[in-house]
Amino acid sequence: MRVEIWSDIACPWCYVGKARFEKALEAFPHRDQVEVIHRSFELDPGRAKGDVQPVLAMLTKKYGMSQAQAQAGEENLGAQAAAEGLDYRTRDRDHGNTFDMHRLLHFAKEQGRQDELVQILYRANFAEERSVFTEGDERLVELAVEAGLDADAARTVLGDRAAYADEVRADEREAAELGANGVPFFVLDRAYGISGAQPAEVFAQALTRAWGDRSPLKLIDDGGAEACGPDGCEVPQR
Repeated sequence: MRVEIWSDIACPWCYVGKARFEKALEAFPHRDQVEVIHRSFELDPGRAKGDVQPVLAMLTKKYGMSQAQAQAGEENLGAQAAAEGLDYRTRDRDHGNTFDMHRLLHFAKEQGRQDELVQILYRANFAEERSVFTEGDERLVELAVEAGLDADAARTVLGDRAAYADEVRADEREAAELGANGVPFFVLDRAYGISGAQPAEVFAQALTRAWGDRSPLKLIDDGGAEACGPDGCEVPQR
């Protein structure tokens, strides 16, 4: 079974939702047969690469809330994250463009290190003092190496703005086609969609249902034609 997760590194509920989903997946009897793929979704696709601002300033401007309301929201998110065993800095974080991170995640997918990198990027953005937005490409290279990727290869990807750009845009178009207008958005076997950072129990129920509803293969014929198998190939007798 395949689970696709549309998310953005700048999305705190994606950070929390991933932990809740993984809690459900860990307890799922068929977890070794579940493939998880992370898909791209930018919350702020129009933001220029160098346009970085404090999270609270972004929230007050985007949602028209007061500083106190924005800080209260961050405190609530911190509590939600802590309940899932996650570190979360409720003050002095910043916000910026995540396009390069998504490009790097597509590269990491090719190398079999996507899940490692997405978790490291979440941690760096939400739990660490150093910014993932203000230190340039070398900060992302450093995190890519921590995820098991080659530094020079990661640096090459980041230096070429066209590298994996089409893959990012394709994910975003597909999200729109599936009706996802926010993240996190989970799609199970292209049959079930789950929106938001639902409780682990909801993910557990969805995994069980999606697994049980898989359609068995229906053969068009009875298998009477010649074929090859573990014991060799059938040879027609004249």
